[in-house]
Amino acid sequence: MKKLLLLISLAIAFLSSCKEKKETKTIEPLTATQIMQKAHKKAGGTFWQKPKSLTLKGYGIFYYEGKPVTHETHNMWRKFAETKNAAHKANGKVRIESFRDSTPVFMVSYDGENTYDLNGKQEKSAADSRWASNFGYGAIRHALDKGYSLKIMPDDTVKTKPAYTIQVTDPNKGETFFGIDKEDFKIVKVAFNTPRGWHHREYSEFFSKDEYSWLQAGRVELFYDKKIANEVIWKDFEVNENLPDSLFILK
Repeated sequence: MKKLLLLISLAIAFLSSCKEKKETKTIEPLTATQIMQKAHKKAGGTFWQKPKSLTLKGYGIFYYEGKPVTHETHNMWRKFAETKNAAHKANGKVRIESFRDSTPVFMVSYDGENTYDLNGKQEKSAADSRWASNFGYGAIRHALDKGYSLKIMPDDTVKTKPAYTIQVTDPNKGETFFGIDKEDFKIVKVAFNTPRGWHHREYSEFFSKDEYSWLQAGRVELFYDKKIANEVIWKDFEVNENLPDSLFILK
């Protein structure tokens, strides 16, 4: 009887082991497209993917020779184009302004054709270099569009948490790398090459508002060649406001 019970126990253990191995084999790794789809859904789905405009308001911390200086007001307004073929070229319209002690430290805007700063209209070559060092995140909204391609790269760690790395190549062959949190699929990092060097941003402290299907990063840290340049703390946002074209022309 004891031998029979032992044989039955061994048989059950063997069958359970075979079942576990079979179930393990059926778990397929996510593809780059599936990861991107989950990232889009987490960020807010179609509403987040195809916005008309975005307003962000907060403050900034800028590092001058390694010393942090607070700009108590840091705002951005953005009007989006429907398509984006080059991730690192300016498109749509954008205005960014930063104040310290109620005095503008910098203002820069792009009206869809021309770039302006506190000195007026910029020459095209200088403007292109400026935007190439900043534009890049928008590629993820279009990553599933026709003409874009996706590739899984080696995993990353962002703020101690494991993340997928997805290479997004736009129709003009521009490459942008996105970190997607493995646990909840938040977009936690973007990285790309710029005239200033290798640039990456880390996103954290996410928040949302009841009226929007939109997950907004509350803290954005910007690095060039692994050295922090500034961080922006966004306190509020609005989506699809009617922003006048005059907002993007600095005189």
